Amino acid sequence: MLWFVPLTVFCADTVLVEIVYIAQKQTLKPALSNLDSIPKDEGLQGALLAIKDNNTTGKFTGHQFKLLEKQWPEQGVNTQDNSILLEEKALVVAALGDNALLEMKQLAMEKSTLIMDVVSRADHFRQQGCADHVFYLAPSRAMRADALAQYLLKKRWVKWFLVQGPTNEDKLFSQALKRAAKRFGSTLVAQKTWLHDYDARRTAQAEVSVFTQGVDYDVLVVADEQGLFGEYLSYRTWKPRPVVGTQGLVPTAWHKTHEQWGAVQIQNRFKAQSGRRMTEKDYAAYLAIRSYGEAIIRVGSSEPEKIKAYLLSDQFTLQGYKGRPLSFRSWNGQLRQPVLLAAPRAMVATAPIQGFLHPITELDTLGYDQREVDCNE
Repeated sequence: MLWFVPLTVFCADTVLVEIVYIAQKQTLKPALSNLDSIPKDEGLQGALLAIKDNNTTGKFTGHQFKLLEKQWPEQGVNTQDNSILLEEKALVVAALGDNALLEMKQLAMEKSTLIMDVVSRADHFRQQGCADHVFYLAPSRAMRADALAQYLLKKRWVKWFLVQGPTNEDKLFSQALKRAAKRFGSTLVAQKTWLHDYDARRTAQAEVSVFTQGVDYDVLVVADEQGLFGEYLSYRTWKPRPVVGTQGLVPTAWHKTHEQWGAVQIQNRFKAQSGRRMTEKDYAAYLAIRSYGEAIIRVGSSEPEKIKAYLLSDQFTLQGYKGRPLSFRSWNGQLRQPVLLAAPRAMVATAPIQGFLHPITELDTLGYDQREVDCNE
């Protein structure tokens, strides 16, 4: 399927730039409430808005941007079909699971294709085995955990009670939280795994109260990435304590209540286009397409090597509506960006928190710094 934004005025010699948006079918996770829904076009709408913005500038510079949408099945990658696709298309935005992204990385290395990943939070992609043709637009688990840890230290909530779910993703985020606690001087006073019935609407009051008894702590830190139980914890603990992590106060790249630094403008434009609020995935896809557009227009070329060199250089910056210019870390392709700390219906803070210093940029206090990364493949 081909998505494109029609344009009326272009330079005489217009260069067509095609960007492929590859998504993967996903089995929707069970929602805690029937009011919760995951948009079927999540991510894609952000990419389409960015195509419009690229073309606003492109009509004056002689560039026309078009978006090609492809979808992979949930069970895996059709290697032959995608090898042919990557042979023809050099600029990719990937909204894939970690396993599919790994296969895509291996294919792309052979074809000199650039990939903008807009979904994965995996720290191992940023810390070891990085690929210089892959860029990560979403904050990693380590970045999210560090953002939380900075805020909790500022509030002097330094005694953590960590509750994790049984999934592998929960364990990975739990590891990131432990690293952040150690890094910023907080103490893990207790850790438990939630193994109760997920459909705990009727029994959560008693279960959570007993589950959190007998521990002296400042804050309940939750690792429940699928949202199976974390929402039940607030207001039900034995002691009156705040809940943070994957539920409660959440570290995120984007939030529906964010309005500072011109964010209200893009929030309104996105809602007018899609009829809904912008999600974190939409925001990452928007930044991915805008990064390609900015690089192509600045260097005057759509050659992958020239685009990559510019994106990883000190010259590249991107407006991200979060108060600071965004850029890519040259050592692992991670997008430097502030992390929002938000409650369900209110913004609370933006990390990095004032006072956490770094010799180059405070944004590098979030996630793995250069000395912590080994990207030799």
